[in-house]
Amino acid sequence: MTTIDQQIDEILTEIRKTPYHKGTERHLGLLKAKVAKLKAKREASASRGSSGKGISYAVKKQGDATVVLVGPPSAGKSTLLNKLTNAQSKVAPYAFTTVSIIPGMMKYRDTDIQILDVPGLIEGAETGKGRGREVLSVVRAADLLILISDVKRPKAIQRITDSLESNGIRVNKSHPKVTIEKANTGGLSIKSNIAQELSIETIKEIAREMGIKNGEIKIEQKLSTEELVDVFSRNRVYVPAINVLNKSDLIKQTTKFGGNTILISADTEKNIDELKSIIWEKLQFVRVYLIKPYEEPNFNDPMIVKNDWSLKKVSEKIGSEFADTKSRAKIWGPGAKFPEQEVSLNKKVQDNMQIRFI
Repeated sequence: MTTIDQQIDEILTEIRKTPYHKGTERHLGLLKAKVAKLKAKREASASRGSSGKGISYAVKKQGDATVVLVGPPSAGKSTLLNKLTNAQSKVAPYAFTTVSIIPGMMKYRDTDIQILDVPGLIEGAETGKGRGREVLSVVRAADLLILISDVKRPKAIQRITDSLESNGIRVNKSHPKVTIEKANTGGLSIKSNIAQELSIETIKEIAREMGIKNGEIKIEQKLSTEELVDVFSRNRVYVPAINVLNKSDLIKQTTKFGGNTILISADTEKNIDELKSIIWEKLQFVRVYLIKPYEEPNFNDPMIVKNDWSLKKVSEKIGSEFADTKSRAKIWGPGAKFPEQEVSLNKKVQDNMQIRFI
């Protein structure tokens, strides 16, 4: 009997051998949809099979965000965790020191950021090697990834990215701008103001293959076949990431790496403060300060929110009953044209903004 992995390999082989052109567009699209379905089936089967067995990888999310360190064995993840947080992860110069998740809490700019050190991700992780499936399950729940290798293995970061991508984890990508309104009858309707390379019939065929047979699909960007399959897949996650190369003290300063890669030395603490700042920025955090009626503006008790939030969303975070009674706000500091400026609740927050709802 053919296993799921064998079926996936067979389809991927056919995809590689099939040249792409208008005549094969629909066929290749359906093949990629079938691969996505099989991978989702494999993932669900693995979750059922591993329940109640071995080490538990369920970690309660704590703090304002969760960051996961992902990299090959012996990349220095444990040392980095210890330098960033209050954790005491075991450190040794050999592979597979970390065999379970080690959590730590990084306190930075009034935030509590949970950082998780997981076992090294190796080739074949998606099939269970090196606790790969457990690691991937933790990665899927992260708010941010630190993809870490060392200066002797810079290509490992791309390999890790490819492995994550092949398992439905989209790194530094945004969810395609597509909305789906399902219906019980009536077939499929495709609406888009943007010319698509994929034909309408191909889009419909891929949707049907993924289980969507009736409804309206609105597309607001040009889509590739892969992006279209992602839209219909339930197990896709989109996670921001930072690329880090550790052990920079072992190379000459003239060595060049990719512009988006941060060089650090966890042992000597080189660029650790810079990395903390980049983590904060990548998480898109800002601090706002709530000012009570008749209270002078101050910087007591910050609230941590996202930089794209409106004042309305801040009021809703305080509580629905509170939000229902507020229609305007007065602000001080960043974002204010003058102290105690009165603004609508559509105003976007800025770091260190002081707010009094009225």
